[in-house]
Amino acid sequence: MHSLKAIWSELLGLFVDDGSFAIAILVWLGVSWLLSTYLLRQSEWGGIVLFAGLGIILVESTMRRSRL
Repeated sequence: MHSLKAIWSELLGLFVDDGSFAIAILVWLGVSWLLSTYLLRQSEWGGIVLFAGLGIILVESTMRRSRL
């Protein structure tokens, strides 16, 4: 059982380096989808909101990692 846990951890580590960064991206994808579907009826605003949010998440993650 311990070896399966270690294998799973290594496999997950191949795709996800920073768990909070990955979760923030997934949450923002859901929020931006909800915003663009229900509040922002114009399609060009949905892309702008998505891009801006992902940029903010990237900057925040970079600043957090640079302090370590």
